[in-house]
Amino acid sequence: MYSSMCLCILQDLKAILDGGSDLPFPDGLLINGRGSNGYTFTVDQGKTYRFRISNVGLTTSINFRIQGHKMLLVEVEGTHSLQNTYDSLDIHLGQSYSVLVTADQAAHDYFIVVSTRFTSQVLTTTSILHYSNSAGSVSDTPLGGPTIQTDWSLEQARSLRRNLSASGPRPNPQGSYHYGLINTTRTVRLQNSAPIINGKQRYAVNSVSFISAYTPLKLADHYNIPGVFSLGSIPDSPTGGGAYLQTSVMAADFRGYAEIVFENPEDNVQSWHIDGHTFFVVGMDGGQWSPASRLSYNLRDTISRCTVQVYPESWTAVYMPLDNVGMWNVRSENWARQYLGQQFYLRVYSPANSWRDEYPIPTNALLCGRAAGLRTRPV
Repeated sequence: MYSSMCLCILQDLKAILDGGSDLPFPDGLLINGRGSNGYTFTVDQGKTYRFRISNVGLTTSINFRIQGHKMLLVEVEGTHSLQNTYDSLDIHLGQSYSVLVTADQAAHDYFIVVSTRFTSQVLTTTSILHYSNSAGSVSDTPLGGPTIQTDWSLEQARSLRRNLSASGPRPNPQGSYHYGLINTTRTVRLQNSAPIINGKQRYAVNSVSFISAYTPLKLADHYNIPGVFSLGSIPDSPTGGGAYLQTSVMAADFRGYAEIVFENPEDNVQSWHIDGHTFFVVGMDGGQWSPASRLSYNLRDTISRCTVQVYPESWTAVYMPLDNVGMWNVRSENWARQYLGQQFYLRVYSPANSWRDEYPIPTNALLCGRAAGLRTRPV
């Protein structure tokens, strides 16, 4: 029942976008699927708890805070982080954090607050942090948080660092976790835009607005089916030309080491995700990126993650080991922008054709489109 309802809502949203309209502003925010004060977290006084916070929304960045309590950051999307203390955290679309919170305050109930960031109208929702020996209810008003302050969010993002003394595993590109000492083999600049194509709102990367192929790209690649996509159908850098529709696929060599620069000339926050890989967020700043921007990169202890924000009229640079063979989606985490074309595929290729590098198509794979009727490997 729940899945069917979600599918119907998704189809309704697609219909709005396909009709050339923008999605309406959200009605509100949810915490664990519930509205304000619909969820309670019970804690024992004196104990420490791990909260894992994820922004799984469609359109907006959020700020997370707990009334009267500090948050000790310990993990960012699988990476041990330097254990900085924060009063509140900005969490952009698709991002996740783990924080430790100690129940070290008076035995009362406290607000857990989530509010939108960088929106003209601020949406807020709350949950309750309930001490098991609570002697009082929450105060009448949840504490306010940051709203449109970009510089504040940028400085917080720069404060995220890898914990080099943590005992957990570290990313190990090309035999070394000293990512700043590895020579990049390629620079790719990706610029988002919001063009009108054929009279309708679309979104694009380097002037290419992605359209899905009838045959899944991984199947087309695996079976060498011609005419489904073309490698190099999206340029490595912005062209400044007119936007157009294309099933865009960028070629990449296995075990290369790429510098990827996300450039955002628009006046809203972008959030980018790359499937199948983690990357090192080496720099971000306002204005236009140039080769001189590399002088400001953090090449020692930056965080590695799989989703990164790009602030308005700003850039973000990442280093990424191309260590995963396959056909991988690079996309906006803003669902409307993603659906209307702000995505493409990165095909990481190895000529070895070895199971060591990539598992074959599963024997029970659904073969559709122009791959229908073909055979998978023997059982």
